[in-house]
Amino acid sequence: MPFSALGLSPSLCTPLARKGYDRPTPVQAESIPIVLSGRDLLARAQTGTGKTAAFALPMVDRLLLRATRTVHSRKPRGLVLVPTRELALQVHKALETYGAAAKLRATAIYGGVPMRPQTQALQRGTDIVVATPGRLLDHMEQRTVDLSTVEILTLDEADRMLDMGFMPALRRVLAALPRARQTLLFSATITDEVASLSKDFTREPMRVDVSENQVVAPTVTHRVYPVSDGRKRDLLTHVLTEAPVGQALVFCKTKRGSNRVGDYLEQVGVKAAVIHGNKSQGARNRALGDFKAGRVTVLVATDIAARGLDIAQLPLVVNYDLPLVAADYIHRVGRTGRAGLAGRAVSLVSAEDRNLLRDIQQLLPAPLEQVAVAGFEVTSPSGSDRHEPHRRPSHKTHRRFNSARGAHPRASRQGGASRRRTGY
Repeated sequence: MPFSALGLSPSLCTPLARKGYDRPTPVQAESIPIVLSGRDLLARAQTGTGKTAAFALPMVDRLLLRATRTVHSRKPRGLVLVPTRELALQVHKALETYGAAAKLRATAIYGGVPMRPQTQALQRGTDIVVATPGRLLDHMEQRTVDLSTVEILTLDEADRMLDMGFMPALRRVLAALPRARQTLLFSATITDEVASLSKDFTREPMRVDVSENQVVAPTVTHRVYPVSDGRKRDLLTHVLTEAPVGQALVFCKTKRGSNRVGDYLEQVGVKAAVIHGNKSQGARNRALGDFKAGRVTVLVATDIAARGLDIAQLPLVVNYDLPLVAADYIHRVGRTGRAGLAGRAVSLVSAEDRNLLRDIQQLLPAPLEQVAVAGFEVTSPSGSDRHEPHRRPSHKTHRRFNSARGAHPRASRQGGASRRRTGY
């Protein structure tokens, strides 16, 4: 089925065809006609399925190509709410691409940068605002944005916004919007909280579920590597250097942990960059730019910083730390295996992580494959690996690191969490 069969205007379909996008993905094929009809929508689709285009294309079509637009209008008619600044930039770029023929005016609003340029863009007039909830509230409080003319609201990655505690902010934004509007809600998982959000924000929504019982892309393979906590860094380098893996995205649970892992990888000869919430927007943009350009091979990130990253053909995601919220595993591994490409998701799991791993397993339709890596086996049944010999990895970069810095200080303090594989 071509895009033209979905009811999109020719001025949108022609540029898509020129770029080779002649056939929609399943979420696009099901969602676009619903959005064009004016109905509210609740859609479940994991990342990498083309969901941005599923709401951006019909939004541009409805607001700019099918309705009259006052030339001097200064108020936004479309609003897209996203959990992070990276996703705001990604959606903003997509909207500008799709709306080029219609001379779309879109403004991205997010924290971590000065408000003045955003205020000036809003004053010049805009058709669609893409915003994170916190920064949008800042503009609302300073009365630099007027949402009274919004016709279409999209909540992208709604489950993540709820996990990040944005519900109060979302309700304040909702109160500023017209009641007579169209609302689109996209989420990788439909939890009770997401269903409640949909009930409050939408009116008799049509439901699209392209994933059926599948919450992750079928092209992604999942493996769990049991390891003692004190040897995670050695195993990480083994995973990244044992065989050519191309580029990789490594997730850590804290900003400090991300810095430590990034520094460690640099010291053992792996080109790495780090992004997290304490990094300036400029630093994060440079790190991501270096990664996309291939100047660095590993990007180390926290969940919040990595949310919404659009990285083409990323072959490997490594969970150095398991996420504290099981649903975040879905979002993490959604960075690989996009658009039908093959991907790998590797999790380094110590005995301390067994409850987190159990929660993740409950979200997945098939058992996670657990593989013992030679030289990193967890063998002590007593829960202590203090007397386990520290096998030096075979890589020269590892030997250089060990001779320069000696044994890992955490190995003696936290390395005693090993159990038999059956304990995970």
